[in-house]
Amino acid sequence: MPSVLIEVRRQYTQEQETALMEAVHIALRGAFKTVSGDKNVRLIVHEPHRFTCPPTREKPDFYTHISIDAFPGRSLDAKRKLYKAIVDNLEPFGIPKDHVKILLREAAEENWGIRGGQAGCDVDLGLKIEV
Repeated sequence: MPSVLIEVRRQYTQEQETALMEAVHIALRGAFKTVSGDKNVRLIVHEPHRFTCPPTREKPDFYTHISIDAFPGRSLDAKRKLYKAIVDNLEPFGIPKDHVKILLREAAEENWGIRGGQAGCDVDLGLKIEV
């Protein structure tokens, strides 16, 4: 159910973009125990001058910002696992671990309009949020 936005400062091939999105989705599935078909991942490629990053980064073109919107209820341990899995999964793309910033925002179920315009709190998601 989480909604993910990945923002980068460099061009990747179409195959790399798909793999990068899948790498983040796999981390989310493992840490938050989401179901495989529940995938909402977007990727935006910015021109570097339109996406600043900390000047101390050795490879500024690889700076990556990931925003995740999710229902509340995951444990701190699950969140720590998610953050670690994301940076580990992005390392094969040449993205240094200290070049990844992850922002997790939790919005109550009633603030989500899903599955045909229903409030998230009125929908049986078929998964456990408390992990």
